[in-house]
Amino acid sequence: MTSLRIVPRTLSRAGLVRAPRTTSISASTVAPARAFSTRSNQRQHQRQQMPRTLKSGASPGVVGALVGGALVGWYLFSSNSGSDASSPDAWRKVNYHNVYKDIAALLEDENYDDGSYGPVFVRLAWHSSGTFDKMTKTGGSDGATIRFAPESNHGANAGLDVARARLEPLKKKYPNISYGDLYTLTGVVAVQELGGPTVRWRPGRNDKADTECTPDGRLPDAAQGADHVRNIFYRMGFNDQEITALVGAHALGRCHSTRSGFEGPWNASPTAFTNFFFTELLSNSWVPKKWSGPFQYVDKESGQFMMLPADMAFRSDPQFRKYAEIYAADQDAFFADFTKAFTKLLELGVKFPEDSPVYEFKTLE
Repeated sequence: MTSLRIVPRTLSRAGLVRAPRTTSISASTVAPARAFSTRSNQRQHQRQQMPRTLKSGASPGVVGALVGGALVGWYLFSSNSGSDASSPDAWRKVNYHNVYKDIAALLEDENYDDGSYGPVFVRLAWHSSGTFDKMTKTGGSDGATIRFAPESNHGANAGLDVARARLEPLKKKYPNISYGDLYTLTGVVAVQELGGPTVRWRPGRNDKADTECTPDGRLPDAAQGADHVRNIFYRMGFNDQEITALVGAHALGRCHSTRSGFEGPWNASPTAFTNFFFTELLSNSWVPKKWSGPFQYVDKESGQFMMLPADMAFRSDPQFRKYAEIYAADQDAFFADFTKAFTKLLELGVKFPEDSPVYEFKTLE
């Protein structure tokens, strides 16, 4: 029987400490998580990181220690913000290792949510890319039209102004990086620095005008089921295995009633990239939440954790479930499939320069 490694967790308040990953149990006896945690001592128990190098013949340089202190201030994002990354060769003038470090310096903030902007950064990268339509060849991360109304005001994008505002000082610091490259690289940084797999990334996206915003309805509706999920992801060119891998990112973050209308985290480690979305989904008993908000599920035992109607498709639909079971039992398998699907997502519809290098960034110590 496949062994599943889980993290023993104990509830504390501000520290929300996550214990080292030492326990191995049978996949058939997975116990649901019951405490919140942060990234504080994460790297000591995550899988050993492999060396990252810059592909396509370029010299990588080693990413150094974390930049001292987060960038100061809060920039009020304007939908009219321009970009200096207008020339075809502007992307060549950017030191992406330095950008990576500066994004990593923005992740932690004890005054925001569960102490990290990482989850909302992943969501920004996801939503700026997930509008691609393979039939019309429109949408996707090329153009970063998510920063403009009306796209920025689509219901699925509620709350992402927080992430864009957090990143705006970096756009000022690195004017030659496109918003499309900045938003997608931010997602890569968040996945890796929160303990997830290495995600290959390459620059060369262009910024487009607000006249090219995508129509509403291209992103998943959390209130729908399996048929809707497939329609949305098949339009982008994903199959059932890739769809299941991508939804595993719901291990990160929480829903907010002031944004999506839904409320609560999916699991006890909302700032750690793990396979806990799948272990919680399959090991818990889920019941309808009794409240005045939109229909969602909570775990029967504690009521602390939630699942969306669309999440439950990966439990009830036989094709989705078979992959969810694989990922619940084997985090390495999940990581391997997620990184391929996430890279594909970030590159949908992008016509990269022929000499655009592929980066594999080393996580910060």
